[in-house]
Amino acid sequence: MSSRPTSTKSLAARIIATVAFLLLCLTSKPLLADTAKAHFTGSEACKSCHLKAYEGWKKTRMANVIRDPKVHSEAVLGDFTHADPIRTFPLDEVAFVYGSRFKQRYFTKRGNDYFPEPAQWDVKGQRWLPYHAEAGTDWWLPFYGPSNFDRPTGPTCDGCHSVNYDLQTHQVTEWNVGCEKCHGPGSLHVARPTKANIVNPETLDYVRGNDTCIQCHSQGRPLTEPTKDNAYDWPVGYLPGDRLADFWKLEELKPGTTNFFQFADLTGHKNRMQGNDFVQSNMYHRQLRCFDCHQVHSDTVSNLPVSGNALCLGCHNKENPAGLKGTVEEHTHHAANSPGSQCTACHMPRIEQTIKGNAVAAHTFRFITPTAMEQSGIPSACTSCHTGKSNAWATKALVSWSTASPWRVAQ
Repeated sequence: MSSRPTSTKSLAARIIATVAFLLLCLTSKPLLADTAKAHFTGSEACKSCHLKAYEGWKKTRMANVIRDPKVHSEAVLGDFTHADPIRTFPLDEVAFVYGSRFKQRYFTKRGNDYFPEPAQWDVKGQRWLPYHAEAGTDWWLPFYGPSNFDRPTGPTCDGCHSVNYDLQTHQVTEWNVGCEKCHGPGSLHVARPTKANIVNPETLDYVRGNDTCIQCHSQGRPLTEPTKDNAYDWPVGYLPGDRLADFWKLEELKPGTTNFFQFADLTGHKNRMQGNDFVQSNMYHRQLRCFDCHQVHSDTVSNLPVSGNALCLGCHNKENPAGLKGTVEEHTHHAANSPGSQCTACHMPRIEQTIKGNAVAAHTFRFITPTAMEQSGIPSACTSCHTGKSNAWATKALVSWSTASPWRVAQ
């Protein structure tokens, strides 16, 4: 007699558990289906909840790569007042200005496409320089005609300088590197904000986290053999959270070869090789992420949270096996706070050309010895400051330092 109530309770418990499980399944499936339907909303939709991050990002170069000179006249850096034989176009022909730190290029609109004008402004040199990608340099050139006006920016540039570039309509959700370029389509998150329905690169594994940046800060090409119809110089179809290698292959590096992309030691030869450099580095293999050093919501120089050696020494301290064993001056043999005593002077030399006479920092973090620089045709980090001296002189000096391995620095 006493077993019947127990059985009834047990049966009721099982029914409740089954119903709860079915409800969980029913509510979970639409969520997964909805996630696949997420669409892009634009960065303005992020502002109300993420005001601090939004306001910081809004001041960055990422948020201001491309600007309409008719709306932002202050964005025009080039001299359109004085005639110059290199500049053959007027300002009123310019639909977009592109860039502001090292160079500024100018896009004109023809039909539904934009095209680069044949001159660019050297920001540091305050001068006009020709702009034309020469035959035999970038991989995609054989798929387009010889003139700048045969080479639309859609397949060659715009996928990285916009959010959600549409291959068919040539329209975008927004120009510039908006929030969703790194966080993925945000409509579901805007409608119901949770951590589960938006990509946060901070929470991804180090490969996919870095892929968020490498998607644009790298030189590569599509996985399939390019044709005239798919010669896109950016990873079509990639979204944050994906593995970039499923959409994009980095340029093949060839030891002992110096070409448009690389020096003979495999360090990048030109700008936009940061990702190609970084994946070779010990930093990458120790699972550091780009945003461990760069704060992308900050408008500081290079988005760095602190300047000078402080950023590097935050990790490379005496407690770290890879840290300094003495002072910075003892390590560099240069006076404190001098250019030669900066970590970046030797470990991130500015050797990757972005415009004639101006280069950006390498990101392999390797110390490239004077001998290796001479052999690979790399501008010397030593003799660029010690003008009039040779790489042989620099090698001799390094070998004499008791704090450095003579075998290592003489290679």
